[in-house]
Amino acid sequence: MTERHLPFERHLPFERLHNFRDLGGYRTDDGRTVRDRLLYRSDSLGKLAGDDLARFTALGVGTVIDLRYPWEIERSGRVPDLPGLSYHNLSIEHRPYDQASLGPETDTVPFLAGKFAEVAADGTAELAEVLRIIAEADRPLVFHCAAGKDRTGIVAALVLTLLGVDEDQITTDFALTGLATDRFVADWHTRNPGATLSWPDYGRAPAAIMTSFLADLTTTYGSATTYATDHLDADPALITTLRTRLLTP
Repeated sequence: MTERHLPFERHLPFERLHNFRDLGGYRTDDGRTVRDRLLYRSDSLGKLAGDDLARFTALGVGTVIDLRYPWEIERSGRVPDLPGLSYHNLSIEHRPYDQASLGPETDTVPFLAGKFAEVAADGTAELAEVLRIIAEADRPLVFHCAAGKDRTGIVAALVLTLLGVDEDQITTDFALTGLATDRFVADWHTRNPGATLSWPDYGRAPAAIMTSFLADLTTTYGSATTYATDHLDADPALITTLRTRLLTP
């Protein structure tokens, strides 16, 4: 792994986006690596404006997958309608909840791992379409939710699994959201002046959440790969297309 892929450099610099990351550079089980500047994960692209929008445009992104609910998009906006940009809204989560309203008694790891399991059970149609779009994209692609943490983390884990990236790297990638936690908390206080944030783990992403979720996929479906192949239509042709497009030769 080259120096520019150290965790603190994986985030791309934006003013208003806190969690825009390149998924390139991870090693796979056949000795290849995920290609640079082709697959990105992010928090809400509805925040893009000004210099940030110029930075985003310079990346040459051709496809955006927005994993949020339609009501979140109506409330907070979507990526600007740039020339040649293909936009897809696929809400993979079907049971909404508000993390900011959780109390300190909430045990973060089992709670969020359980929410991830709900997404895996409920969102199969949307997740299958996400994988198809990623496999077929011919330009750089970004997938995102609100914070780029949970729903985005689920998609990242499934894609990296199908690419042959091991669990240690997947959980490490998930936990990198923690580098943006302070900015997410600051944004919440800006939006809610004078209010108290009741959940101490708001915006945090301990690796144990992803570890627990992947273990749940193994217990319930046999493995994360089996879940994707049997429930998300990730057949050998799709996996081959993903690997051909996203991995180094």
